[in-house]
Amino acid sequence: MTSHAVPRLVVAAPSSGSGKTTVATGLIAALRARGLRVSPHKVGPDYIDPGYHSLAAGRPGRNLDPWLVGEDRIAPLFLHGAAGADVAVVEGVMGLFDGHGGEEFRASGFASTAHVARLLGAPVVLVVDVARQSRSVAALVQGFAVFEPGVRIGGVILNRVGSDRHEELCREALEASGVPVLGAIRRDGGVVTPSRHLGLIPAAERGGDAVRAVERLGALVAESCDLDALLRLAATAPPPAGRPWDPAEQVTPVPGRPVVAVAGGPAFTFSYAEHVELLRAAGADVAVFDPLRDEALPDGTAALVIGGGFPEVHAHELAANAPMLAAVAAFGGPVAAECAGLLYLCEELDGRAMCGRIPGRAAMTSRLTLGYREAVAMVESPLTRPGERFRGHEFHRTALTGGAAEPLFRWSGAGGKFGDGFGDERITASYLHLHWAGYPEAAQRLVSSSRSPSALR
Repeated sequence: MTSHAVPRLVVAAPSSGSGKTTVATGLIAALRARGLRVSPHKVGPDYIDPGYHSLAAGRPGRNLDPWLVGEDRIAPLFLHGAAGADVAVVEGVMGLFDGHGGEEFRASGFASTAHVARLLGAPVVLVVDVARQSRSVAALVQGFAVFEPGVRIGGVILNRVGSDRHEELCREALEASGVPVLGAIRRDGGVVTPSRHLGLIPAAERGGDAVRAVERLGALVAESCDLDALLRLAATAPPPAGRPWDPAEQVTPVPGRPVVAVAGGPAFTFSYAEHVELLRAAGADVAVFDPLRDEALPDGTAALVIGGGFPEVHAHELAANAPMLAAVAAFGGPVAAECAGLLYLCEELDGRAMCGRIPGRAAMTSRLTLGYREAVAMVESPLTRPGERFRGHEFHRTALTGGAAEPLFRWSGAGGKFGDGFGDERITASYLHLHWAGYPEAAQRLVSSSRSPSALR
């Protein structure tokens, strides 16, 4: 089977909190337990769900976000990630038709689960929380089935079913809808995944507990859903248009194999798989290090990438690792930092000393900052040139005070004009999460400047 013909399903829901992650992760695990090679994907900018998908599948969980990378790259990125797979499972985001909230895109549901399903030609499995309804589920499903032409709802999985009688009532109501019931999952307190201020706790922080949770989800879906029917539905998806995305076609390798050190470990778990692939295609040797545990940067480090995560949860341990703080503070090559990386590079985080590479002090707040941003670069830095536009995503509860006089990025939005980040000849640091598949020049510039830091171009 070629990657172009890989069967696929989109797991969606009427709203957040309906059980998409439970079903998608459990379905991936259940299909893998059958001996199938499963390719996991997630609609939107979420980093945490793909971590559980990856654990369930044994291969990287990948994101599909038209806002961050452009809708023309969705099918190629899917084909790249699904190469060699027997089936692909794509978890949606929010409600099926909920997309970018900007005025220009609101009516079309741009970057919604429905948008990605259309781009992939994939049938949708709708996960419906029926805890407080029975016959009404038919009206809800029928409405979703006809709401948007081009979106095919191929089946329903009932979630949080209370009893045999409850399941019978829901199934009877749905018989006339023409949308088959492909599973019914009972309420089960044993499958709750712990969460905190920004959502689920990443799988990388939970160790064996995450493995056991994924195994339990797999067993739950296997016993509650018709896996054969789900596979038959997945096989009805036609081959997507285009050919697989290839990182080697996006960049030009530089000579010398410079070492790019990428932060990992429990404090820095947010990363898109394509970033490392682009760095390697651009000629870098990628070395992962853990700022919590390691006391020195990898040998020969010529550039640093410090991505997102939860440094606020690990601030005490990060501050206690003085040798690593000193190593990052003294490092003279180019640095690309996002969100958690920004916090790690600043002077303080919640009163604890960090690397002090950029001005400003960060602290946790009660306010969630969340949303897509279309930003303009104001400063030349390893990844940016003044006037360039970048589409990113912001997601944090910390705030930075006393930062740069001229921010790295500016944008306009509801409530006024905003600025964010720090940039100079050596550092790109911002709250914005970028997907480098949409900006492969980011990887190219970082690797090129690692060989000649004074020549950013």
